[in-house]
Amino acid sequence: MRTLNLGILAHVDAGKTSLTERLLFAAGVIDQIGRVDDGSTQTDTLALERQRGITIKAAVVSFPLDDVTVNLIDTPGHPDFIAEVDRALSVLDGAVLVISAVEGVQPQTRVLMRALGRMRIPTLIFVNKIDRSGAAYDSVLRAISARLTPAVIAMGTVRGLGTAGASFQPSGAADAGFTARLADLLAERDEALLAAYVADESAVSYSRLRAGLAAQSRQGMVHPVFFGSAITGAGISSLLASLTGLLPAAAGDPGAPPAGTVFKVDRGPAGEKIAYIRMFSGTVRVRDRLPARTSPKQTVTALSVFERGSAVRRDAVAAGQIGQLRGLTDVRIGDVIGAARSPGGGQFPPPTLETVVVPARRADRGALHAALAQLAEQDPLINLRQDDAAEEISVSLYGEVQKEVIAATLADEFGLAVGFRETTVICIERPGGCGAAVDRIGAPENPFLATVGLRVEPARPGAGLSFRLGIELGALPLSFLRAVEDTVPATLRQGLRGWQVTDAAVTLTHSGYYPRQSHAHAHFDKAMSSTGADFRGLTPLVLMSALRQAGTEVYEPVQRFRLEVPADLLGRVLPALARLGAVPEVPEIRGPASVIEGDIRTARVRALEQQLPALTQGEGILECTFGHYQQVSGEPPARPRSDHNPLNRQEYLRHVTR
Repeated sequence: MRTLNLGILAHVDAGKTSLTERLLFAAGVIDQIGRVDDGSTQTDTLALERQRGITIKAAVVSFPLDDVTVNLIDTPGHPDFIAEVDRALSVLDGAVLVISAVEGVQPQTRVLMRALGRMRIPTLIFVNKIDRSGAAYDSVLRAISARLTPAVIAMGTVRGLGTAGASFQPSGAADAGFTARLADLLAERDEALLAAYVADESAVSYSRLRAGLAAQSRQGMVHPVFFGSAITGAGISSLLASLTGLLPAAAGDPGAPPAGTVFKVDRGPAGEKIAYIRMFSGTVRVRDRLPARTSPKQTVTALSVFERGSAVRRDAVAAGQIGQLRGLTDVRIGDVIGAARSPGGGQFPPPTLETVVVPARRADRGALHAALAQLAEQDPLINLRQDDAAEEISVSLYGEVQKEVIAATLADEFGLAVGFRETTVICIERPGGCGAAVDRIGAPENPFLATVGLRVEPARPGAGLSFRLGIELGALPLSFLRAVEDTVPATLRQGLRGWQVTDAAVTLTHSGYYPRQSHAHAHFDKAMSSTGADFRGLTPLVLMSALRQAGTEVYEPVQRFRLEVPADLLGRVLPALARLGAVPEVPEIRGPASVIEGDIRTARVRALEQQLPALTQGEGILECTFGHYQQVSGEPPARPRSDHNPLNRQEYLRHVTR
């Protein structure tokens, strides 16, 4: 059977998980539809998901549809868990973006649609909740066209809108208005169709239009819009019938070299790791030995693929499929097999907030670190940081709801009660100029059997970190070169003021080592020979000396905001934005509403969210997305170091000895 890896995405409470349940029921996988409010759904398996009625972790279920196995990936809708969505996007063949017919296009809807567009993921739109009071049809379509993409077409009409008996009536060849709109939409992107349509409208058959719609939809060029209700089942049959016709099945050659990505890591009942892998080509079988990060290879001891709503034990997972692998004790999210792309291609910015996790009992510090390390396996963007001097553990956040999730998970799964310090903003450092340093082998102040010289230079904003060779290739053994290359980014996680250094180019300018030596008729002697540990130990000292010479500038995150408020309250909102240091653009008046766009420091977003209900009588709608980093004015903030401080040579050498 062919496979379609399908993502269900939405703003929180749009009905995404309810749609997943309805699709599974319609496909015959489950006999009874679970309810989010009752905590009985197939995909919300965590206790906290059932308690709060929200999706926190991406979940995979499957169902058969004609000759296609659909692997359905239910993703979180709350923006605090956008990292889960980020990882899921890279394994999708297509997506259904769910929008509420009552609330319409919401902030997270726009964020998701932009990401789907950037990754060119073919996407159908499902407008849910047509049975609810306040549901709309025309205004939702206009909002989709104006705020998401103009390349949309409604695939039918709704009868009884806003009532329990609301139904979706699919359009067809007999609907002249529909065929005309469809022809206009497709002709904008198909010159041959345009020429034929202009020459003779009647010569363009409905079957040709449907074929053109399928082709353009599978390429992500147009987005068919369906209406319905996940609760009553209205419109579900039309959506189901279109999944395999309008979205592309997975491609890939099972006989090619294996290539896949790990996009999720769970723990089984006995604490064993379970890696979720999407295969893009080739086949992985039980007993295959796969590359690992810190060991040569690891053996796949058991394997499951998704069939009819559950994971079923099989001997192999092939191209296009999603499988669960056991036995990979060293696996982490982001690991790849072969030439596969890494999951979560940076479609969303990294977290810009952090907090200190405080155990209720001091004796639980060790257990807390172990528990958080395990959580970091499932979400690497937690960015666990331990400050041994202050005996504090920090984690990164997208928002305040994540605190509740972390606290509940630690209590339920590890029996640990915790609290949190005040949330603070994560800044970055960028080099202010160029700097260079070198420590030579044999020098009195250098206890390592290594020569390392490094130059640090600024790179363009957004370029990240790069490592270059300024020495002849082969002048340094590969293992020593790798030791330097791996140590550079690890060291630059903390710059002169404790923030991660980015947008920098680091060049290896000098190198030297002692080859393997021994006394006469004796074994290899480490005391006389350089090792990788020498280069790992010396690199931080040289790098931070070069960085100190270059200097760094501290930058803070800035959010791009879009604020919709009643026009008559604009006079109250603009002064409040000014007090918060926001930089608004000229407001745009749209009937009874005003739309304000602009920039605001991430540190002030929380205050704006708290003030907005009173300022707008509860009618303000705020949408914030990461915009850019701007240099901090005044005295730059610093973050306490959590390493052995290579900025202080004596202190560093006390901890790091050969």
